[in-house]
Amino acid sequence: MKKEWFFDRFCGVQIAVYAEDGVLVEASVENEAGGNLLGNIYKGRVANVVAGMQAAFVSCGLEKNCYLPLNEGASQFSSYDGDSKSALRTLKEGDEILVQVTKLPRGNKGAKVSCDLSFVGKNLIFLPETDFLGISRKITDGETRTRLLGEADSLRKAGQGYIVRTAAETVPFKKLKAESEYLKKVYRSVKESAENAPVGAAVYREYELPVKVMRDSLGSDVDKIYVGDRKLYEKLIRLVKMRSDFSERKVSLYEGGRNMFSEFGISEQIYSLADPHIALKNGGYLVIDRTEAMTVIDVNTGSFVGESDLESTVFETNLYAAREIARQVRLRNIGGIVVVDFIDMADPEHCAAVESELSLALLGDRAKCRLLPMSELCLSTFTRKRTENDLAEFLLKPCVHCTRQGFVFSDRYMAIRLRGEIMDRFADGYRAVVIELNRGLMEAILSGRYFREELQSVWQDKRIYMVPHSTWQEERFTIRGDNSGVLSLPDNAQILY
Repeated sequence: MKKEWFFDRFCGVQIAVYAEDGVLVEASVENEAGGNLLGNIYKGRVANVVAGMQAAFVSCGLEKNCYLPLNEGASQFSSYDGDSKSALRTLKEGDEILVQVTKLPRGNKGAKVSCDLSFVGKNLIFLPETDFLGISRKITDGETRTRLLGEADSLRKAGQGYIVRTAAETVPFKKLKAESEYLKKVYRSVKESAENAPVGAAVYREYELPVKVMRDSLGSDVDKIYVGDRKLYEKLIRLVKMRSDFSERKVSLYEGGRNMFSEFGISEQIYSLADPHIALKNGGYLVIDRTEAMTVIDVNTGSFVGESDLESTVFETNLYAAREIARQVRLRNIGGIVVVDFIDMADPEHCAAVESELSLALLGDRAKCRLLPMSELCLSTFTRKRTENDLAEFLLKPCVHCTRQGFVFSDRYMAIRLRGEIMDRFADGYRAVVIELNRGLMEAILSGRYFREELQSVWQDKRIYMVPHSTWQEERFTIRGDNSGVLSLPDNAQILY
């Protein structure tokens, strides 16, 4: 199996994509300006305490006050094996505290935060103020678990904790100790910064997307890394040189004229992540419906009619669906509660087989998933830990034409699609392109300056003209290359920047 990572940055975002034999497995997007809030530590002030909820709301300088459970303690680390101890924390209005984002804001809800700070390394997670010793459940050998827990225990002081990550399974104690000392230095630095920092200041920010991927996801079994931006390439090379288990020769700078993702045949797979309809290999299909409380996935036979009887047709479709559902929730970073409406099956053995297939497929996900038994109505429910922003929040925006109950493609997503099309036209030898598009999208591209870097470098000698249409829907556009000396354009056409 060929395992490849693709990194690129454009239109103000960084993108990391993982593919196995050309099929997308993971995709992450992060805004360069704000980054990802998850893991950030802020100096906050308690705005109010709600005794009935055993919670407080904390002003952290974010758009909405953050939610802080007062009795969570080490229970937030329950995805690791270890003794979880919870104690009710006492706070009062006006208290200044350090809090860490553990769950991203969503909809009308602010971020969830914790006073139990954690600092993540490749092999260890350091808990400076939490008495908890845990280990990854993916380390299954009993002797190895005992050894690693003993080594982690020897590194902590009273009241502190460590979690041993999966990557530590074959790591010598000397390396664990060095990483432990580094994480302790980071913690001391955060405490020092917080002393004089104003309320609302971020005193620690989690690493940006490429660094997190290198730390958490990139193993020695990866065959190749392709990078579409020189600055990003140089950053990744510096990170690779710090690792003894990964060869610098595996990292290549893509310098082709076309969009890198198009060149490697994965652009359409990335774009499809904005589509709620997913085709199955046998002709069936899925429909993913996002709601405020949960994500609902509906399974349909579609054009698949089977070869023998209805029960077999339904069973085969549900098996295909179970595998694809596990892939899609990982790809789209879907978190929280997921309800799957499988097609009704009459045979209990078929129900058990589909449930087993879904359980097995979810095991490959790095995020913690918990599957409940299938109901009599063939409904399967599982939870998936929300580790990053749902990709749909980046790809889509509420539709203003249907009282914001539906969704349309986001301006940045459309800009990314246009950028790929423009690159392909220039790679075909055209000196100018003409784009006809929705007026609102054109105004968003101009005000957001999404193509600023390209226009200052590789597109300096090119021309891009945009023709706005007030009646076109947001996702509609046409683009053509042109090498004629004189262009015939309508009066409302604008040259890009």
